[in-house]
Amino acid sequence: MKAARIHAHGGPEVLHLEDAPDPICPPDGVLIEVKAASVNHLDVFVRRGMPGIKVPFPKIVGADAAGVVKLVGPLTKRVQPGQRVTVNPGVQCCQCEYCTSGRGSMCLTYNLIGEHSDGAYAQLIAVPERNVHVIPDAMSFEEAAAYPLVFLTAWSMLVTKARVKAGDDVLVLAAGAGVGTACVQIAKMCGARVFATASTDEKLEKCRKLGADVLINYKEKPFDAEIRRLTEKRGVDVVVDYVGKDTWQQSLRSLRRGGRLVTCGATTGFDPTEDLRHIFYRQVEILGSTMGSMAEFAEVTRCVFRGQLKPVIDRVLPLSEAAEAHRLVEARAPFGKIILTP
Repeated sequence: MKAARIHAHGGPEVLHLEDAPDPICPPDGVLIEVKAASVNHLDVFVRRGMPGIKVPFPKIVGADAAGVVKLVGPLTKRVQPGQRVTVNPGVQCCQCEYCTSGRGSMCLTYNLIGEHSDGAYAQLIAVPERNVHVIPDAMSFEEAAAYPLVFLTAWSMLVTKARVKAGDDVLVLAAGAGVGTACVQIAKMCGARVFATASTDEKLEKCRKLGADVLINYKEKPFDAEIRRLTEKRGVDVVVDYVGKDTWQQSLRSLRRGGRLVTCGATTGFDPTEDLRHIFYRQVEILGSTMGSMAEFAEVTRCVFRGQLKPVIDRVLPLSEAAEAHRLVEARAPFGKIILTP
């Protein structure tokens, strides 16, 4: 098969489209002919290299895939060859104390497709049957590849961790990113008033069409000062911050007393400075979140399949342009997701 692989960490240029061995279908899994894969920041981090995480080379990156089942293992019972499917990128053991209590993303052996195993930038991918979901006939492969990682992440952050409810004020940073476009829609579906930040008025207008109520261009004004002004110094109930070091202090200052800051990543750095008084004196909650459980994936998938939530696709590129897709993501150019087609 053809696959976009890396043989060393580095810039986008280390991604090479080349021949690779076909993956082996596991006894309890399926082999999928990939029709679409989406690009996530996770793919960029794996390509660059992450401290403390050893990646075996050569490596096929990519967490999100959608396609057609080509082969099933002898222990599979639910999925059949020829079915159109998408993939939950988080693999859990289903046996440890966290999995059995419904907190699968805290699984002792939790791993992500494309990080801990070969991923979706290929013509074929092998995954456990429990991670496969049949998609509606009306859904395109591109849409089916665009939603899993970002919508699962956003759902777990807002619905489970931050407990967003009707009447809340929710601030979504970098709302034009894949997770951001999902957060705007989910927060709005929960009945919140949504504040969205982005770097351009063009992106902000697209956020408005997704449901954002208040738009803030963070290139033109400090978003924390704007939040204090717009809320009459109260602050918002929830801040979604996966930007990290560059925005952390402003995010804390944007919260009301007793507010919740939820984070799933740190694209600008993992080591922010902070004034602890903003946390203990104002009694705010700091909530960490990574992906989500299988139950949460099923919940958000139902909303996507019903059309209540819609994946946002910026553009579709051939797999041969995976390096260019990474350059665009690093430049924060897309609104929503870039899709690769083998």
